[in-house]
Amino acid sequence: MSYIYKTHFLTLILCLGALSLTACGDSLPKGEAKYPSGLDRTTTGEDIYSEKQSILGEGGFNLFGNKKEATDGSTGIGVNSFLWRATLDTVSFMPLSSADPFGGVIITDWYSSAEKPNERFKVNAFILDKQLVSNGVKVKVFKQEQIRGAWKDVAVSKETETQMEDAILTRARQLRVASLKDE
Repeated sequence: MSYIYKTHFLTLILCLGALSLTACGDSLPKGEAKYPSGLDRTTTGEDIYSEKQSILGEGGFNLFGNKKEATDGSTGIGVNSFLWRATLDTVSFMPLSSADPFGGVIITDWYSSAEKPNERFKVNAFILDKQLVSNGVKVKVFKQEQIRGAWKDVAVSKETETQMEDAILTRARQLRVASLKDE
């Protein structure tokens, strides 16, 4: 194609594009946009200006919950607050590596007791529900033993994980009962 044909073809494409855009303008509202101000505001139907409105919804932004929500454990965090607090209390003797209250994940760092310095434990706890239910928490325990200067993974019994889950659930129930007495 020669230079002249390319130029005419490009001009034709641009003109067709401009025509198609001007055709869209027929559906736009006509007239001047006016924003109501002061006492001269008038609306049809319900007066939307008479009540306070929020861009965050009916209750606004609620990070920690209110008194009513505290009784069922639901808060601004993504998981049940009683399970969350109970899990933190249960693993409080271990150093925390990560705690995500919105995702419901608590990860500890390795912990060795003074009685057995050649073995260490790590816990990953997952809060799975917004309600205080028996299957609302899942715990994974990792164990390592030091053999000839190197840490080696050792299997942990399922019973250990179940006992830790039971301890968390017991503490969560205690926290809930204590919150009901405070009301």
